[in-house]
Amino acid sequence: MHHVDQFLATYGYFAVFGLLMLGIVGPLIPDETILILAGIAIHNRQMHPLLTFVVATAGSMCGITLSYTLGRTGIVYAVRHIPILERHVGKYLPRAHKWFERFGKWSLFFGYFIAGIRHFTALVAGTSELPLSEFALFAYPGAAVWAACFLTIGYYLGAGWENKAHDIDRIILIGAALVAITALVWWRVKKKQENKSQ
Repeated sequence: MHHVDQFLATYGYFAVFGLLMLGIVGPLIPDETILILAGIAIHNRQMHPLLTFVVATAGSMCGITLSYTLGRTGIVYAVRHIPILERHVGKYLPRAHKWFERFGKWSLFFGYFIAGIRHFTALVAGTSELPLSEFALFAYPGAAVWAACFLTIGYYLGAGWENKAHDIDRIILIGAALVAITALVWWRVKKKQENKSQ
């Protein structure tokens, strides 16, 4: 965390954009920590609130779009042109498409809040050949909400964040759990409504 904090202090908005873009594509960068530290920088008046939010959202949107494009072009192309992949993986593409048609699109919105999930939802969305317009409708608002939530957490941690650093992982875990529970409840209610209408 100390190295991330130093990197943010040195490169500012470019660091926020770049790290979040790369963090959405791969799970090796602590995205929530970056947002929280950026929120702390806002509290300390080292960064501008609106500009930081715009840059963070843009970085997240670019990252998730890159994952989507990789799934839609790279993986789908490989499955359709490499016989061994076509034989073993090709049969799962229609299933992925059906899953996204039913309720998978919401995973693009809520997936940001669950570490590991957000790294693969866009990839699967691209692989399922979900139209870009539908992908954007769910993924881009999710990026804005996610960025706003963790920037706010960082802002309220404030200047004494070093003393509270051990609580950041707990905050992230609790936040992710709450979002996961909300998404599960929403999905079950929707499923009951669909069953009633049939």
